[in-house]
Amino acid sequence: MTAAEPVVAIPVYAGVSELELGVMLTVCRLCGGDGRAVTVNRSRASIVTAGGLVSTPHVLYAALPEPAALLVPGGPGAARAARDPLLRAFLAAHAALPTGASGSGLLLPAEAGTLEGRVVGGPADLADTLWGHGVADVRAGEVVTDGALCTTPGGFPALHAALHVAAALWGDDAAAEARRRLGTVA
Repeated sequence: MTAAEPVVAIPVYAGVSELELGVMLTVCRLCGGDGRAVTVNRSRASIVTAGGLVSTPHVLYAALPEPAALLVPGGPGAARAARDPLLRAFLAAHAALPTGASGSGLLLPAEAGTLEGRVVGGPADLADTLWGHGVADVRAGEVVTDGALCTTPGGFPALHAALHVAAALWGDDAAAEARRRLGTVA
């Protein structure tokens, strides 16, 4: 990687959704090429995803090149991961970057304090929890873009968060081409 090539950091944790993670990695690869998205954790120890797959994070937080954007996938392990002080500090330090968060992954920036005053989308079952983090509005079940932040319900809608970040880094044409190659509509 060279300094001119933007890197998208994707925090991963035990119980991360491999669907959301896979969508995010795929969009970044289609738009920016191999190695543009890196999974990051406090350790390089393998983690078990929500579906039982084993994954090894690409880098430690300390070894991560300065990211140009963040993608935060959800999964059943998100509530526990959101209590990690290193992860909270990492997200807080990069709050101004283009960011996409999906599903229960919204708990991570919420706990880091980066959703305060923002309009967010996301899963309906997290609406009350998100209100408790000082958001301006919660639009349950919707994809919402508020400035550089795109929040989505869990599962396949994570594609919208990934395309938002891709458009910010590699341009609207690259994001549209990725959408076309994935066979999705706007």
